[in-house]
Parts: sequence; C-alpha cells; structure tokens
Amino acid sequence: MSASTQPHTPKTIYVTRTGLPLSFKLEWPFRHATSGADFDVLHTVITLENTDGLRALVAVNLSATLREVLPSLEPKDTEAPIINALRKEVDNKQTEFVKSGKLVPLPFSSRHYSFKLKKWVFGRAGDEEIARMIERKVYWQTRLVGGDVWLGDPTEALYIDTSTDHITEIAAGLAQQGLFTLARRYATALPPLMEQKDRFESEMAAALQQLDEKHAFERG
Repeated sequence: MSASTQPHTPKTIYVTRTGLPLSFKLEWPFRHATSGADFDVLHTVITLENTDGLRALVAVNLSATLREVLPSLEPKDTEAPIINALRKEVDNKQTEFVKSGKLVPLPFSSRHYSFKLKKWVFGRAGDEEIARMIERKVYWQTRLVGGDVWLGDPTEALYIDTSTDHITEIAAGLAQQGLFTLARRYATALPPLMEQKDRFESEMAAALQQLDEKHAFERG
C-alpha cells in the first residue's frame, strides 16, 4: 500500500492544533447553487468527538475562482483541502458546536490557496507541534475508534505544510520513547500514551472553553 492511499477505517479522527478531536461527514457530490450565484455547495457535518453529540452543520461554498484551479470536484481532488479548511475554521474559533443548529455557510475560497506558489496553505507547524499532534492523533483515534493508527495520511501533512515522510520521522522518535509502536506508518498505541488521558482531556476542555467563550461573547 502506498503512503498516499489511506486504508479503510470506520472513522478517521482529525485533531485541531488546539487539541479538539473532529470527524467529518462530507455529503458528496458538490451541487451548483440554486440561488443563481456562481458557486458550488457541499454539505458537511463536523462532529466534535468525545462529547454528547456536539456538531456543526456547514455548507461549504466553493468559489468560481478556486474551482478553476481544481482538477475536478471529485473527492480525490477536494476532500483533503476541504477537511483542512474546515479544521482551520475551528482552530480560528470561527465554528460553533451545538447539539442542534442551522446550516451555516462557509466560503471555500482562495484564502487557503496560494496562486503564486500554486499550493494549499494552511500554516506550517514546527517539529514540536507536529509531535504533539501525532500524540493526540494516536490517542484519540485509538480511544474513539480503535485499531492501528495510520500516520501516512496526506491530509494531515497538507494541514501543517510538511510531508508524510517528515511526519513518519518524528513519529519514529516518539516510538523510541515507548508511546507507541510503529510499522509501515501504522502506530499501535502503548500504555504510556493511553495513560495520559487527563492530559488529552484537559487540552480538549481548554480548547472547547475558549471556543465557547468566543461565541458567547459574540452573541452578547
């Protein structure tokens, strides 16, 4: 199996930089806006995992400008940048999670794409931050889904502007610390990682509190 091909899993957990575990349900295909406006729409459900049903309902609105640089509107060309654009919105505290709510439009535009560099840009992470994200990824995927955790996901590399090879290199160092075993980019969590439940729970609680406080302030 190549590093760019993700194996089938019941659910993939994507962790924000602040420590929130998310899962995404993208309701393919894109549909052209019925309002006559020149954009395409993809409905998406973002679930905040490890909560009692908190989620965000989002209508991803793909601009005509960005559509021109995409090879197609198929999942193989759009899924990774959409997931990362939504994850970036959560990191920027622009997304509110509730138990029930209305569909919220989200512009999927060139703000996440560099025409000069001809690449997606979501922000670079240093090695220390990448290590923290790997630990969170392995912990939450193991706890919420189970099984081995694939660390060769190009979606993850795209989000932090690095390569899957570099992620694997950092993961190998964490494996040497006894946090998990690593074989062919699959991580198997070990007790020293899973026993850090309080740490990961507190990181998540702090991030969620900041998110809630921001939206409560905006509501007045």
